[in-house]
Amino acid sequence: MSDIQELNSTNLVEQQVQNQLAVIKKGVLELISEEELEKKLRRSIVENAPLTIKLGLDPSAPDIHLGHTVVLRKVRQMQEFGHRAVIIIGDFTGKIGDPTGRSKTRKQLTKEQVEENAATYMEQIFKVLDREKTEVYFNSEWLAKLNFEEIIRLAAGTTVARLLEREDFSKRYHNQEPIGLHEFFYPLMQAYDSVQIGADLELGGTDQTFNILMGRTLQKTFGKEQQIAIFLPLLEGLDGVEKMSKSLNNYIGIDEEPQVMFKKAMEVPDNLILRYFELVTDMHPNEIKKLKERLDAGENPRGIKLLLAREITMLYHGQEQAEKAEEYFYTVFSEKQLPKEIKRVLCKNGEQTLLDIVPYLIENKIVASKSEFRRLAEQGGVSVNGVRVTKFDAPLAEKENILKIGKKQFICFEREK
Repeated sequence: MSDIQELNSTNLVEQQVQNQLAVIKKGVLELISEEELEKKLRRSIVENAPLTIKLGLDPSAPDIHLGHTVVLRKVRQMQEFGHRAVIIIGDFTGKIGDPTGRSKTRKQLTKEQVEENAATYMEQIFKVLDREKTEVYFNSEWLAKLNFEEIIRLAAGTTVARLLEREDFSKRYHNQEPIGLHEFFYPLMQAYDSVQIGADLELGGTDQTFNILMGRTLQKTFGKEQQIAIFLPLLEGLDGVEKMSKSLNNYIGIDEEPQVMFKKAMEVPDNLILRYFELVTDMHPNEIKKLKERLDAGENPRGIKLLLAREITMLYHGQEQAEKAEEYFYTVFSEKQLPKEIKRVLCKNGEQTLLDIVPYLIENKIVASKSEFRRLAEQGGVSVNGVRVTKFDAPLAEKENILKIGKKQFICFEREK
């Protein structure tokens, strides 16, 4: 290779390193360490050897919303660069339960509960990750096989003082609240996962700082190259204050209907538009920078928020459904008219009243319960064919009954002939 060819090759490698670094750093709160990551990326490109990206999932709360996808999207972005994504389902550690943020010992999950939650997780995470580029392991594959001597060696890799540095353990210790000895093993076992798969990089939220750094510590103890630790912020919900949470009803669920997802995305506070672009979309940092410049120049945030709503909806439902959701939004919420397309459901012979179709509404998560539907009806939030109804047992008299619930749900219940 000539000197010029070698120089061009070197420049190309550096361009790739810097491009990957820019995407990986997008939205990241803390990276330990950037210098180490650059070296790993450079070696990966030169040797054509993908990095092993680790993401551990504790299958205790299987319903995923956009807040959970912050980390998943980052993994997907690295998959696009050709890196190896390894998902560790903590079926063994899940039996203990992550004590992070707990003020008392967490109830242990049964094997059946862990397996059921893990199956639900798998179904949902592949709405973000590339299934063909993802490897999935259950950490019981290696943790359940450790003998007592190996467990002692594992425990020797840290100290009680170090474990008590964890805020949750420290508080409980000083408040004289019990800490189960088995809880100390949670971060050690999670760290051992990194040793087992040879993780080059591990991601997590800020609430996983101690656990992920323990992975670096244990890798060093076992004579392994230490993983890079990437910490991503917790996403604020639609209220703009609290962490996104279903219990606070400030969330956007990844399983929600396109029109609902689009409408909710339009409720993101103006001051969080760029943050959502950074954390829950795959838009390149350079493009986000241009959006920031437009906002700084005084452009109405609504237009950029529409772009955000399109991006989010398209990620989970595709371009066609995103376009339909946008049309629905304009028609229903801007022009105050019925949408052109309404979901149609065929009523069964026995379904004669609103009460009869409530099970369908509950099953499809349109309302949470009969009592919620009753309350909405009594408060005037339910209409049939444009007429507000307040009686829970209002009849379905027409062949086609367009049911409107609240401001954003339209369903056409068709009566059988």
